[in-house]
Amino acid sequence: MEKNRIYRIYGTEYKAMTKRLLAESRLADIIDDRNLCIGIKPNLVAPSPASFGATTHPEIVEGIVEYLHEYGFSNILIAEGSWVGDKTAESFKYCGYEELAKKHNIRLVDTQKDSSHPVDCGDGVILNVCDVVSKIDFLINVPVLKGHCQTRMTCALKNMKGLIPNTEKRRFHTMGLHEPIAYLQRAIHQDFVVVDHICGDLDFEEGGNPVVKNCIMTGLDPLLIDAYACKVLGYTPSDVRYLELAGELGLGNNDIDSADIVTVGKGVADEHEEIHHSVLEVSYAANEVDSCSACYASLTGALIRLKEEGLLEKLDEKIAIGQGFAGKTGKLGVGRCTGRFDINIPGCPPGEDDIYEGLKKVIELHF
Repeated sequence: MEKNRIYRIYGTEYKAMTKRLLAESRLADIIDDRNLCIGIKPNLVAPSPASFGATTHPEIVEGIVEYLHEYGFSNILIAEGSWVGDKTAESFKYCGYEELAKKHNIRLVDTQKDSSHPVDCGDGVILNVCDVVSKIDFLINVPVLKGHCQTRMTCALKNMKGLIPNTEKRRFHTMGLHEPIAYLQRAIHQDFVVVDHICGDLDFEEGGNPVVKNCIMTGLDPLLIDAYACKVLGYTPSDVRYLELAGELGLGNNDIDSADIVTVGKGVADEHEEIHHSVLEVSYAANEVDSCSACYASLTGALIRLKEEGLLEKLDEKIAIGQGFAGKTGKLGVGRCTGRFDINIPGCPPGEDDIYEGLKKVIELHF
């Protein structure tokens, strides 16, 4: 398979589609050595069904496992760590991976419970990576193509955050998020990418507003995959700083014009559709400094609801959120980090409903 090629397939028989794509991609030839430990990294950000638009469809992963078994590969594991605020064990169970692992005798590795080690990524950047990464010889990344309330999009590169400990996930946000995501590609090498573009949410990492596309893709270059994801979501690589930085670091090719997009079977391209991003319409109301994704996502969801009710425009005070406000004082904030503010909606992370109800009361009482 050429490095600049991206295969895509459309339909609703997700397991069969996956196996056909892997055959077209000649994955067995790419791996070659049947004794290698093959790691599969899905996106199980939270315990929610794949139809919700946030998590990797288990049928895709089962298709990968069955394909590998059919070609004589048996040393396979699935590794993942949900985002801070949710437990991976619950995601494994609720999303169907516990059942899948038992059916195919596959080991599940919860990276929230794994030990970790530092990796020197160059340029003075040292990142902590879960130990399971060192045990994987060939890594198959299975991200969901979807939007993100902080980085605009998430796909192949950002999905690697599931292979770092929770403490490091928090630290990524204090580092500005984009730079450590880019440098993480030096610490963790992806060998093959299978993209779940079935029904990802266009705005939120945790889903809630799925947009059905019924598409699965494969590729060798995660940067090129992400560049194509940007195009599908109505962005350019320059709109996503970590993707631009990864290109500058020489970690791959993010020039979508150089990509060879091959459709397997019949299908309709979707990258020319006009995309509406509700997150961008409410982000002005937040004063965000180093916030964790779960906290910021809850705030954004609440802000969208307030906007739909015509209440957000009445709020004259920006809402502080993030680790950058820890120990500081101010007028209005959400989350534990703004606990010393005059008005604070607590939680770590606070739920969307709690923020919505809290801000609604603030608007009604003060504005």
